[in-house]
Formats: sequence, structure tokens, C-alpha cells
Amino acid sequence: MKIFAYSYSDSLFETVPDASIWGWEMDRVYQDLGGRQQLDALMNACQRESDTYILVRRLAELGDSVQDISDRLAQLEAFGATLIVIEEPMGDGTLTPRPSDLFRLLQAVQTSQQSRRIRQGHARNRLKALPPPGKAPYGYRRGKDRYTLDRTTAPIVKEFFEHFLLYGSLRGSVRHLQKKYNKKISVSTGQRWLSSPVYRGDLVYQNGEVITDTHVPILSRQESAQVDRLLRRNRRLPPRSASAPRSLAGLVVCATCQSGMTVTRVTTRRKTQEYLYLRPMRCPAQPKCSAIAYQKILDQTIQRICEDLPRAVANIPVPNMDAIKQSIMGQIAAKEAILEQLPALTTSGVLDVETAELRAYKVRTEIAQMQAKLAQLPPVDLKATAQAVSISQFWLDLSEPERRFYFREFIRQIEIVRDGKTWHLQLSFIF
Repeated sequence: MKIFAYSYSDSLFETVPDASIWGWEMDRVYQDLGGRQQLDALMNACQRESDTYILVRRLAELGDSVQDISDRLAQLEAFGATLIVIEEPMGDGTLTPRPSDLFRLLQAVQTSQQSRRIRQGHARNRLKALPPPGKAPYGYRRGKDRYTLDRTTAPIVKEFFEHFLLYGSLRGSVRHLQKKYNKKISVSTGQRWLSSPVYRGDLVYQNGEVITDTHVPILSRQESAQVDRLLRRNRRLPPRSASAPRSLAGLVVCATCQSGMTVTRVTTRRKTQEYLYLRPMRCPAQPKCSAIAYQKILDQTIQRICEDLPRAVANIPVPNMDAIKQSIMGQIAAKEAILEQLPALTTSGVLDVETAELRAYKVRTEIAQMQAKLAQLPPVDLKATAQAVSISQFWLDLSEPERRFYFREFIRQIEIVRDGKTWHLQLSFIF
């Protein structure tokens, strides 16, 4: 008795199954990638052997059409082979198809083959870096083989990105679009715009793979890296704090009660002057921790950051960012050199067109992954920046939205340490 296994995978969109899926000790495993040579070899082996068991994952793997599969099943029956389908058990729990089950299974095979043909078409489009099916994203139109800029809506998307880069506020950017262009989008839509590869000139497919430089971008690579940094920074903050008008919002915590501090406004009746305070939101103490004037905490925060930031930066090991960037850029250049060689290899006959397209697709996805790593690196020298911003006048000259932006570039948390009626601040930096 011989036990064989057979699997078919389309190299365009499938991977070869692991040998452990069979769960049996095989005499031989036949695997096809795109062609059917190994299936023919399996049929010849079954013809030579008198008692064989054939394991397949699905009936659909035995041919490219229902007629092909029916012919193979008839051949196996003539050879006396026993077919076991491990991923399509019959209604009675058995794995071997019975004649009464075949009609229903062949109907399922027909549906599966149609789905496979659709996925093959999508995979070929991916190899050619064609846009995925569906409507073009807002700001673009569908061209013949790529997205093209929509001159009416692309400026609106560009304005959204520019506002976010300037203020680092997603909700503020959404409100800005509504106020200036009367364009209403949800916060979740704005979040998708900020993280979408399409606006960076790349294509992303259903399998999550990204192909770079496929169409004209709305957001440059440098701007994309800054957007990613701002999104990562905003995730550390409480909800809505990123768009709060005050620079200390979401950063201050009371050390006594461990409650976050919120900015409150107090006005005097019939007077336009207002007073700002920071008070604990959920203080369990009795009596509750008192509120503190906002300006006093702001002034001491500026004083503390000017004194503490240079010392904090001096004590941390800073890797050589230039060397790391050069290494990644060198790897990207090597991959791009491979892409340049593929047309010549195709012309000379070393590679066929399909293999060259598949290789180009894989190389371009690898380039996209390297560019993502490059974008995550800090854009500037931290020590030099720390020296530049450790001047109180730098902070005093900024507006509140600008100060909010820079505070969050360096500060993770500001802790108010109380000692009776006095207090002082402790700053926790993000590095």
C-alpha cells in the first residue's frame, strides 16, 4: 500500500502548504506550482501501484475545470485508488467522496474555480502594479492603468494634510475642511486618509502588500514620515487631547491622586476677562486636590524643560542615525538595481515575462518595507535639537497650538508633586 499526497498552489497568490498539514507519513508528496506536471506524475504512479491512497486538500486542486476534475476522478477509480479529501469532509463525517456526494461537490468546485479565476485576475493586476478594483480614493480618478489626480478634490486632500502637519490635530483638520471647503468627513475617514499609502503614491492590496511609486502622490515622502510620527505621538494622549486648544491638555497628572488634569475656564460676571486653571478630573481624595492656575504651570513647565531636556538627552545613548539611514538606503538602491536588470533578462530569454513580473512585484514590496523602516527613524539629531529648544524665549514666542505641537514632541507626562500648599513639576520625556 502506498500513501501519496498532492497539492496545487498558484504562485501568483498562494503559498506552498507545509508538509505537516497531512498528518500522515507519506510515501511521496506531489506539489504543483502553476502547472500540472506533478499531477501527471501522480496519475502515472497510481497506474503502476495496485493499492494507493491519495490525499488532497480540496477536489478543486485536481484540475482547472469541472471536466478536468471529473476525468481525474474517473481515472483514479479505474486505477483502484482511494481518494481522501481532508478539507471537505462529507456529510456523514467520512473523507472519501461517494458517488452520491460528487454532484454536490462538483457544484462547489465550480464555484471555487470561478473564485480562483477572479483572484488570479487580481493577482495579475498586482504584478503589473495596476490599481485594485473599486472606486478611486477621494482626490484621485481612475486612469487607464493608474490613478490620476482629480484637480477638483486633490487640493482639498492636500489642505487636510498640510493643516495636520502644522497643528498635529486630526479633529482640528477635519473641522478645517468643513469650515473652508464645506467638505464634511468623519474623524475615522480622516484617520484613514492619514495612514493610507495611496496618498503617498503607493498602492496597497487586499493581502496588505504595498507597491511604491505607482502614481503621482499628494503627500511627499518627508511629509509622510512626519505624519506617521505625529500619529504615533497622538496615540499616547487621552482621546480628544490632540485637538485641545491648550498646549498642556492631556499632559499633566496630579502625583497625589494620580488623576489627569483638565483645563477649566472661569469668568467673572459682566467682565470679559477669563482665568484658566488645571484641576484633577477624578480625584478620590477628601478634601480634593486643589486646582492650580494654568499660567503658573505653563511657566514652570517651560523653565523645567529648558533645564532638564539637555541633561536628559546627554545621558541617553544615541545611535548613529546617519549610518543606519545610509545602510537602509543602500539596501533600497540594491533592490532598485535588480529591478533595472529584469527587462534585459526578459529580453535575453533568461526569465519569462510572468517570472520577471513576479520577481519585480516581490522586490517592490521589499522596497516598500525598507522605506517604511526609513520613515520611522528620527528626522533630526536629538542632541542638537535639545540645545536649540532649551531657550525659554523660544517657547514664549510660540502660539498655544504651536507650543502644543512642540511639547508633545518631547514630553510624555508632566507630574505635579504637591508638598502642602507648595508644589513643583517633574517632567517625563518620551525617550
